Amino acid sequence: MRIFHIHSSGVHELTALPHHLPEQGFVWIACARPAFQLRLAEIQQHLQLLTGLQLVDLHVSDLLNPQLPSHYDYTSQYDLLVFRRLGTGNGDSDAGPADVLPGPAAAAAQPAAPAPGKTPPRRGGPPVLRRIDTSPVGFAVFDRVLLTVHPPDCLVRDTYATRLLAAVPSIPHGDVREGRPSPVAGSRLPTSPADLMLRVVNLMVDGYLELRRELTRQLDHWQTELLKPRARYVNWSSLLEARLSLHMLDEICEDQRTAVQDWIDALETWPLPETPTGLRELDLLKVRSRDVLEHIERVVHHVRRLEQSTETAVQMHFSVQSNRTNDIMRTLTALTAVFLPLNLIAGIFGMNFEFVPLIHKADGFWWAVASMLAIAVALVALFWRKRYLARTGA
Repeated sequence: MRIFHIHSSGVHELTALPHHLPEQGFVWIACARPAFQLRLAEIQQHLQLLTGLQLVDLHVSDLLNPQLPSHYDYTSQYDLLVFRRLGTGNGDSDAGPADVLPGPAAAAAQPAAPAPGKTPPRRGGPPVLRRIDTSPVGFAVFDRVLLTVHPPDCLVRDTYATRLLAAVPSIPHGDVREGRPSPVAGSRLPTSPADLMLRVVNLMVDGYLELRRELTRQLDHWQTELLKPRARYVNWSSLLEARLSLHMLDEICEDQRTAVQDWIDALETWPLPETPTGLRELDLLKVRSRDVLEHIERVVHHVRRLEQSTETAVQMHFSVQSNRTNDIMRTLTALTAVFLPLNLIAGIFGMNFEFVPLIHKADGFWWAVASMLAIAVALVALFWRKRYLARTGA
């Protein structure tokens, strides 16, 4: 568990949960899902001290559920957003014995834990497909407290925490003096828990934007292989995995877009602040929320385009193979047509009649062979002129 005190003058990482809110800024409590379950009573107690209320039991179950899709919910005192981040591709599922929800009703919402000695099945195909494995990150947004619940060893939390600490130098807790130099330009600190939540969500969406480049390169490679006329081996299992992964990614992004859209709709119901600074912060929250939504829509648009490209490549592959088969059958048909009159001549001279023209002449055989060659050459020339013996690709 990592706890940060963020205010206008800097960032300070605390060593323990605070018992009261600081005079300035807000508190960010970031913990892994197993730690959140083990220390749930302690966290609820400190939330009561800091905000005057605790998390609802159903929201606790949502934060502990590693299979929950992206969604948004709210109460009169806080908002809850669950957003699925990309996995590392190493089977970093956070489902395990420590993640079983307390109580029989909550246990029904949990997936079955893998049997001892067995590892969860990994996604097949290229590594880029295994990176589409996702895990939910939960955000409980209070007025001056942000509680986030991450999978174990969450790179999103550590990456943003490192960026946050590197933006401005850390200062001792409580050493907030007036007139202190402002942070470095371009590294403005979050002004509220909601602002911090949107920045972390935006960091996760950027991961999806980076993933689309790898998916595009992989699918371009497959398209090139599929469109080769003489391709004899196509890795259909990997291609099927790619199609299923793209369908799953489309569903994930749709859930994300719905959750962020619900959050934007909820922002419109917030009461307007009475100060110009508060109005500006609310406007910035709306702008940042719309920016996150636009990034998600870009991912959705690109994923659907990749799905269409995959379907088109498969159809073009079968069209190329069908065209090649038609070329082969046309060539074989033309060759068969060339030999049909030759077989007819051979069949006539092979009849068991005593009197057949040319059969008792010394040069009869050569006349028959010459006529057969002439007919064959004439037919080949005719078919070649009509391009019956030429490949379409040529």
